[in-house]
Amino acid sequence: MALLEIRNLKKHFPINGGFLGREKESVKAVDGIWLNIDDGETVGLVGESGCGKSTLGRCVIRLIEPSDGEIYFDGKEITSLDRNGMRDFRRQMQIIFQDPYASLNPRMRIGDIIGEGLHIHNIGEAADRKDRVREMLARVGLRDEHYDRYPHEFSGGQRQRIGVARALAVNAKFIVADEAVSALDVSIQAQILNLLQDLQEEFNLTYFFISHDLRVVEHVSRRVAVMYLGKIVELAPADGIYKHAQHPYTRALLSAAPVPDPSRKSERMVLQGDVPSPINPPSGCRFHPRCPFAEKICSEEEPVLVKEGDHSVACHVFGPGKKN
Repeated sequence: MALLEIRNLKKHFPINGGFLGREKESVKAVDGIWLNIDDGETVGLVGESGCGKSTLGRCVIRLIEPSDGEIYFDGKEITSLDRNGMRDFRRQMQIIFQDPYASLNPRMRIGDIIGEGLHIHNIGEAADRKDRVREMLARVGLRDEHYDRYPHEFSGGQRQRIGVARALAVNAKFIVADEAVSALDVSIQAQILNLLQDLQEEFNLTYFFISHDLRVVEHVSRRVAVMYLGKIVELAPADGIYKHAQHPYTRALLSAAPVPDPSRKSERMVLQGDVPSPINPPSGCRFHPRCPFAEKICSEEEPVLVKEGDHSVACHVFGPGKKN
């Protein structure tokens, strides 16, 4: 059963100008996303920097208000809810931010940071909240003595553990992990990823895991969505993406990832040109100016996600019933 349903979600940031400051153009950061995330699963989202990954993650939990489309959480449409209507859903939808140094208030003690959500949502009495915070500190691998310390006294990995504890303190069901390990050393990344997986099993959490690191996404995700210039171009189980990628953009991303075995030689697929501007994206397939397999139809008609089995591809050349 889908815990989260995203239907034709868009986020366009206006660019104002002129004497009256009217909208001249808009940045099409997210431009028509359809995606379901089942209860208890992890869906990974990958793509180049600037493709709209973080914007999509923040729109999903309405940290950023979508321009259009619908979001259903646990069967309830939430895009039309006002601030008071969203209050109950805020408890269930949390985010772990990318930067563990900027995401914690340097003037607050750790216990207050983790317990702030409990206070806002009036969960328990003061003593109960304190016990809950100490419980979450222990659950993410921190000690009771850390309760009264400040963020500057912790390492990056410890700060990210605090961010995880803050997200879980209010009994969240759905968590957006926005590049949650990209700012950490490799060894610390592994510790945080293992922690997230342990917590998922214990609390039946659902993750929307956003990252540019393909190997990290492969390790944690059941399904993987590939995003390019505001649109999802391929969606499949992790094995299907990493072993049988079909969209040329997905293949290019995988070929650019380093291979840990020096005896294995990978064939690099080098893309030409730069990512087009999201202000004025190309007609047809947005990837066609950089695609080595592009045909005439690619510049004329926008491809839609076509599904065969559990693998969906938006491509005129590759995909179901086409080339492999």
